[in-house]
Amino acid sequence: MRYFLIALVLLSFSSCYQVERNCTDYKTGSFYSEVIIDSVVYKSDFTRTKDLQIEVYQGKTDSAQVRWINDCEMIFKTINPKNMAERKDVHLKILTTTDSSYTFEYSYVGEKLKQKGKAFKK
Repeated sequence: MRYFLIALVLLSFSSCYQVERNCTDYKTGSFYSEVIIDSVVYKSDFTRTKDLQIEVYQGKTDSAQVRWINDCEMIFKTINPKNMAERKDVHLKILTTTDSSYTFEYSYVGEKLKQKGKAFKK
């Protein structure tokens, strides 16, 4: 019984823990990101303003309109899509932040498959 009470107290403290997110620190600026898919690391550089993101990936530049849902979630809409995949909007959610990086998850709008990545301030 004694161990049960100790475990209950510890569990109650851990359930109150909430990850701090300072998402507004990452609404604008220059960043680079890393995403791991099937053990392959994909890196890109991007600059984000209030309503625009310009990304350079493997020497190709892509621009997207940014619409913020709240301080930690946004929707990207490719400005000049070249194929059907680029016509799909992307939903990105910032999960955690530090003073120099944030962890995020993203997916196409309406799809359940989510990928995770990390972005760093330049």
